Amino acid sequence: MAERAHLRALAERLGVLPSFVSGGGVRRYTSDATRVALLDAMGYDASSEAAAERALAGVVREEAGRLLEPARIVRVDSGDADRVVVRVGAEEALENGTVRAPFTWRLTFEGENGHRRVSEGRVTSRGDVANATATATPTLTLTLPSRPTIGYHVVRVEILAGGADARRAEQQLIVVPPSCPTVAEALGGRRAFGICANLYTVRSGRDWGVGDLGDLRDLATWAGEVGAAFVGINPLHALRNRGHEISPYYAMSRLYRNMLYVDVEAVPEYAESATARARVATRAFREALARARAAEHVDYEEIAALERPVLEALHETFRERHRARGTARGEAYARYVEREGAPLTDFATFVALQEHFARARRPAHGWRAWPAAYRDPRSAAVRAFREEHAGAVDFHRYVQFELDRQLGEAARAGREAGLAIGIYQDLAVGTAGGGSDPWAFPGLFLDRASVGAPPDYHAQTGQDWGLPPIDPRRLAADAYRYWIRLTRGALAHAGALRIDHVMGVARQFWIPAGRPPSDGAYVRYPAEDLLGILALESARRGAIVVGEDLGTVPPGFAALLARWGILSSQVLYFARGDRGGFLAASQFSDRALVTVNSHDLPPLPGFWRGADIALRHRVGLLANESAHRSALEARDRDRRALLNRLAIEGLLSDAREPAGDADLVAAVHAFLSRTPAPLMGVSLDDLAGETEPVNVPGLTPDQFRSWSRRMRLALEAIREDAGVARGLEGVRERAAARDHAVDDSIPADDAPSAPPERASAGGSGA
Repeated sequence: MAERAHLRALAERLGVLPSFVSGGGVRRYTSDATRVALLDAMGYDASSEAAAERALAGVVREEAGRLLEPARIVRVDSGDADRVVVRVGAEEALENGTVRAPFTWRLTFEGENGHRRVSEGRVTSRGDVANATATATPTLTLTLPSRPTIGYHVVRVEILAGGADARRAEQQLIVVPPSCPTVAEALGGRRAFGICANLYTVRSGRDWGVGDLGDLRDLATWAGEVGAAFVGINPLHALRNRGHEISPYYAMSRLYRNMLYVDVEAVPEYAESATARARVATRAFREALARARAAEHVDYEEIAALERPVLEALHETFRERHRARGTARGEAYARYVEREGAPLTDFATFVALQEHFARARRPAHGWRAWPAAYRDPRSAAVRAFREEHAGAVDFHRYVQFELDRQLGEAARAGREAGLAIGIYQDLAVGTAGGGSDPWAFPGLFLDRASVGAPPDYHAQTGQDWGLPPIDPRRLAADAYRYWIRLTRGALAHAGALRIDHVMGVARQFWIPAGRPPSDGAYVRYPAEDLLGILALESARRGAIVVGEDLGTVPPGFAALLARWGILSSQVLYFARGDRGGFLAASQFSDRALVTVNSHDLPPLPGFWRGADIALRHRVGLLANESAHRSALEARDRDRRALLNRLAIEGLLSDAREPAGDADLVAAVHAFLSRTPAPLMGVSLDDLAGETEPVNVPGLTPDQFRSWSRRMRLALEAIREDAGVARGLEGVRERAAARDHAVDDSIPADDAPSAPPERASAGGSGA
């Protein structure tokens, strides 16, 4: 194929990277066919060199024509936080390198607190304008009339040249702290541990077939009692709760939460609603509830069917007794709705529309299959629907209000029990294309590409996660409105936040629609802007941020995370030296959250016994008996290597196997307790002796029911279980360590490199 200079220049300008180094150290180059397809997904025709040249000229013209960038993110300690750069068009300001006519400017600064200042000036000389004689866009640098503090501000500029109408532009000026809060700031210089659980798997004597926010409250209380600093949970994002759309990493919306997590009997209206209590008291309901509680797997649709009519009765009671009635409960709801604004109503409208079309037997799977009039959230048809179905819309707002309240109560209970950090929440990497967020933010999510991962050791053809990418240029053009809402919501009631596949803030692997992952390419994202906003939102919550950075990590990315105060992730299973042995405790990173495993990996007892290998063999993931034998032999080497490391560390008298699961869990966590990592996560599954993973990437639901396995032991039993108590002995050093200094402000460039990408983002398995 002939050299396509304009295509490549356009792709580079729009962020399509020309190459990358894979996890295996192989440099992979982006093909021109992939460039054309990804640019098409962004809305640019590059099918021919002439078309690419026209598109490139249009992009250059558009950028040069903006007086201001829609948003500017600047650190508060930057020397130019009070400056604004204005692009003054050549037609207004300059002609042949000289000022054609004097022009005036007006600059307005409106602070987040309502503080407003105005300054004005006049340009009469070419020397006032940068690039006055160059081919670059001429610019004028102005000083704000008031120095901005940390927060969200608005800058407005007007340029009036001669007798022409004034040109106006507005910029969101976001002044951010130098970094996210650090562990040292949060814990006063000590290392700590936390309990990590997949909330939906948690079992209790009072649950409705799925772990809920009442269980989180009880788990947080117990964790505080045993000396933990945090409780880590899976994403609570809203899901469809049907079919394969039950992965917490395949969200219908990342802005709002899954209604299944409501502790129904803890809703205040439950005590006031005779209708709801009567329904729960019926024999049919109690029998269905008993089956759900006893089940080995979460049946999302069945639980939704149990909860929905009861929640509707509670909403009716709320409407009659509290909404707009001047009660404390009603006023709290009004404040919540006002604070959330249009995104909450958009989400509630979307879910009501989805249910409406399902009842009408129209396609319910994805809003792009709805009648055209309902695909635009601002259309007259959607406004009419919202008015005609006001009760249904308000029901979904009410459920989100209660979810927010109960999450806050769980966080409060944890703090009162001694959790120094609190609830450690999880933000998934993307949103399902047929979900609420792509509908509510038109044009932001692209529908002719998907996000995934390139070929690596574990997935030789790459991975397609089925998630639509966010267009980074449109995100910036909208002043990062979605990212601000997303991070703010994810940090609500959180003392820490995990960012799934954190490399996505710098680059994401896009796959053209209908193509295999091997035809994908990385697309650049504005990492400094995104991390700056994250630092601002986390600082306002006082929350630590942890990045899940396992996979193909771009050069310099570890230093970027360190500069913004974001911890890395380090998993014991992957913490190996060149010869396959496990690293010494002292070799672990001092800027990481360290864990034994993750939700894509088997619990420690299952890993030890090879339960995951037996599962892969059973469902056909291992090609033949030879592959099965090789996997078993490799696991035997893993066990010996781990025993050897524990013996060297003095945690086993010799390299003989521990007496049981609890002794293994205790020894391994005693080992991790000795690492310099400031935070250590202890899996509740490991403590409770679970063997089966919650997710096996690449398997269909008929092969393995990912995201639905429930724990064998109920929370009440876990609190009293001798094996759990024995396993917790391994964290004694962390629980008692009040004087270990933590310095998590220095990049650890010599930390062991991350393993290659293992599974879909957060193991979405979607």
